[in-house]
Amino acid sequence: MRTLYSAIVAVMLLALAPLPGLAAEKEHRIAIQVDQDDPQVMNLALNNAANIMEYYKSRNETAQIELVTFGPGLHMLRSDSSPVRDRIKQIVDASFPSTIKFLACENTKQGMEKREGKPVGMISQAELVPSGAVRLIELQEQGWSYLRP
Repeated sequence: MRTLYSAIVAVMLLALAPLPGLAAEKEHRIAIQVDQDDPQVMNLALNNAANIMEYYKSRNETAQIELVTFGPGLHMLRSDSSPVRDRIKQIVDASFPSTIKFLACENTKQGMEKREGKPVGMISQAELVPSGAVRLIELQEQGWSYLRP
């Protein structure tokens, strides 16, 4: 009986073991902060995101990237003032199998609208979050890697 039990356990362990050459796909999660109205900083953040996605794609791994804008960095996602809107579209179009999100701080947007006395439009790729800073905190608490270009 003991031999039969040992044989069953051995077969079960073999069935659960990964096959050689088939690496388990790993997913990386990266939060990138943009808080400056500086085209160089914005392009650096986009370069980082594109390079990260390409690197992990070459290793058959995926990445989730959230690029979080707040303060003066919100201009990156404004439809009327983004110096990088075309690049953002290119990166989103080329992101598969990884995913990239462009998050805009609602607090900052409301402050800009109040100061400017008009609605502030966002590019189509932008998603609003209540607070950019809080979003970064929450992502880090969930184990995301943090990058500030």
